[in-house]
Amino acid sequence: MKNKRNKSTTIADVAREAGVSAMTVSRALREPDRVSGKSLKHIRAVIDRLGYVPDPAAQALAAGRTNVIGVIVPSVTNNVFADVMRGLYNAAEGTRWQVQFGNSRYSPLEEESLIRTFLSQRPAGLIISGIDQSDQTRNLLRESACRIVQIMETTDRPLDMLVGFSHLEGARAATRHLIQMGYSRIGFLGARLDPRTQRRLEGFRDVVREAGLLDTNRIVTTPQPSTVTLGGMLMADLLSRAPDTDAIFCNNDDLALGALFECQRRGLSVPSDIGICGFNDFEMMASAVPPITSVRTHRQEMGNKAMRMIVDALEDREPAEKYVDLGFEVIATSGTQRFLAAQGIE
Repeated sequence: MKNKRNKSTTIADVAREAGVSAMTVSRALREPDRVSGKSLKHIRAVIDRLGYVPDPAAQALAAGRTNVIGVIVPSVTNNVFADVMRGLYNAAEGTRWQVQFGNSRYSPLEEESLIRTFLSQRPAGLIISGIDQSDQTRNLLRESACRIVQIMETTDRPLDMLVGFSHLEGARAATRHLIQMGYSRIGFLGARLDPRTQRRLEGFRDVVREAGLLDTNRIVTTPQPSTVTLGGMLMADLLSRAPDTDAIFCNNDDLALGALFECQRRGLSVPSDIGICGFNDFEMMASAVPPITSVRTHRQEMGNKAMRMIVDALEDREPAEKYVDLGFEVIATSGTQRFLAAQGIE
């Protein structure tokens, strides 16, 4: 009976009970900042008492958009995106904007389908991971009426706004670091082979090629999703191909940790026998024994910044910076520093 009553209650019923116009009730729901505190409190009390549930479709029709900001990421299990989502939700808290989440599962077709679904619901804005949308998806987004922030990467051709960092340059910096540490037979471990992995591999290739150290036999990749166990398997494969490998750059920290375990199973000392560098700098990199060097990326800040940018744009405060590169840091561990000292390198 309660559900039936809720569905039959209209905005006109709320207005009549509150003694205000339907327009005032609508404004209280959509733009509470434009309603006086006393009236807003009274209207909300009436809404609660009557059990009124706004119809989002009707609201979108009236306003031209909902109060929803859609977010599309490629994974719900990858900690990288969990950190991004934490930043997004923290920035959205206390605003009138609601976050609606979609998981593309690294599929361009699924991403396109999700974007079509979001756009049919008239979102106020979209936050989308990556810059590698299909031509059809990019056309959909360009023709849409909502604001867009692309995250996780940088490009000189953003759809609207962008906040991220260069995976290519992050990989180049990590590889240069290993060379500066004195390593010369450097391998690469990569998994999933999504566009971000491809760019990290490209950065690795660039630097070892320039240094005259490129050996394709030391590059081991797989389209399988990353796991710690897989990292150990790829490390074993690499050492069977090139047993004299003295360092590896891993596409992510899961692979780096698995590589560490495989080295320890073989009695190889890290970093004196073999150096390891990961990517993302999760907490486990510092907690590993020995700790592992990694490329730190500012994921939570990225989510927070993206949400603040899109909220500002939606509330007529156009961001001063529409393209933000948050950069990265190569976090060298104490183990690496000990190796440097042993080699007489400052």
